Amino acid sequence: MTHVLETERLGKKFAGVPALSDVDLVLHAGEIHALVGHNGAGKSTLVKILTGVHPSGSYTGTVRVDGAPVAFASPAAARDQGVAYVPQEIQVVEQLSVAENLFVGQTGLETAPRVSFRELRRRAGELLGRLEIPLDPRAPVAALSATQRQLVMIARALTTDPRVLILDEPTASLAGTETERLFAVLDRLRAAGTTMVFITHRIPEVMRMCDRATVLRDGRKVAEIARADFSERGIVAAMVGREVDHLYPTRSSRHGEQETLRLDHVSVPHPTRPRDVLRDVSFTARRGEIVGIAGVVGAGRTELLSAIYGALPHTGTIAVEGEPQRLKSPADARRAGISMLTEDRKGTGLLFNFALRENITAGNLSGLSRGGWVDRSGEQQAALGFIRSLRIKAPSPSSDVAHLSGGNQQKILLARVLMNAPKIMLLDEPTKGVDVETRQEIYRLILDLADRGVTLLVVSSEIAELVGLCDRCLVLADGAIVDEFRRGEGSEARVIEATTTAVTS
Repeated sequence: MTHVLETERLGKKFAGVPALSDVDLVLHAGEIHALVGHNGAGKSTLVKILTGVHPSGSYTGTVRVDGAPVAFASPAAARDQGVAYVPQEIQVVEQLSVAENLFVGQTGLETAPRVSFRELRRRAGELLGRLEIPLDPRAPVAALSATQRQLVMIARALTTDPRVLILDEPTASLAGTETERLFAVLDRLRAAGTTMVFITHRIPEVMRMCDRATVLRDGRKVAEIARADFSERGIVAAMVGREVDHLYPTRSSRHGEQETLRLDHVSVPHPTRPRDVLRDVSFTARRGEIVGIAGVVGAGRTELLSAIYGALPHTGTIAVEGEPQRLKSPADARRAGISMLTEDRKGTGLLFNFALRENITAGNLSGLSRGGWVDRSGEQQAALGFIRSLRIKAPSPSSDVAHLSGGNQQKILLARVLMNAPKIMLLDEPTKGVDVETRQEIYRLILDLADRGVTLLVVSSEIAELVGLCDRCLVLADGAIVDEFRRGEGSEARVIEATTTAVTS
């Protein structure tokens, strides 16, 4: 079998600390190869070597393409050798068309004085047709869905006809039906002979799509598993170094009967269209209850949480502990005892120009200030308390958050939300982009908060997560509640059926 790409004893250190040690990886022609491991396992470091971000000379070991040693000095050099990369975050230029996005940076401007947009659209149409991606090359990217934007990024990576396509968490921003559309494209690419590296924290996706899996832990390769030997439990055990008996912890207590949150006929207007993005939503949540919010991307899940948090204008009534609230801003919501964890960790969550300490205390300085001055010692102690209680892996409260793993970054945002001691917590995709072990910690934290009487509303694109974790689930479709079920009554099939067959207009 042809080895399209292989590494031999790859190693990489940062400030003398090993991030990768003696990693051997072999990619066969025309396979989808899973690369899995918890945050900090070394996946990102390995990918940055393979894509030229960490240039030759900054690491030890050997990289070979078609059996010949290569030395990538830059990402451009890696692309020239047939290695393409699609990052986790959707990166498109919204002001440009689909065709312009596909060929951005490679239109031949360095040799020609003018770009032929007719030729650009023709080449884009050919590529999209070959991939069976139903997109108009002239369409503005700003009007596309999350799935369509993800497909644009994959098509962009394929404009250079790469031998190896590396996909970093390609479904992180997609819901179930959208994920299947993406998988159909990847199946066609595999059939055409494209070799892919599929990086994911979602083990069911490995089971569904991949031919082999390499597992990294603490910078080392700890397992290589053939498809015939795939088992969800076995892959998870290799990732964490031990057996995980229960993915979703069981709750020993029941929620209270006191009503904490009530929504009556809440609607959120669409910013540009006459139809509301959230329509006439009414429900209650009780003290210590975990309420899941299910639905596809665009169903109104984030808009629902944002309205409750005062971040979106809305009509209708939102009451906390029986008292109607005027929630015109997040500050109003925090004063009412409501906190929110954003879905967009890097875009609207972390403050990359501030240290870990300030990222935890941002928005929570009222209790740490006197006479307009921040008590830095008190701030330091508060940050240390959360670092210990949430087991955030960082050298100190002064650490740069950009250099921490996704799981630790998520814990920092959870610490910020918890510091306000909320009565109601709104969690938008709380386990997005985190590893199995961190997920377990977040699940246990959610149950612990519920046991302490906090009411939690949890949005997740992973239906199994909501079914396994929540006391009750609401299903949204097209901005309206179309189904509701309690623990033990729901299933992934029920949610999918409700979201795909509901008539909401």
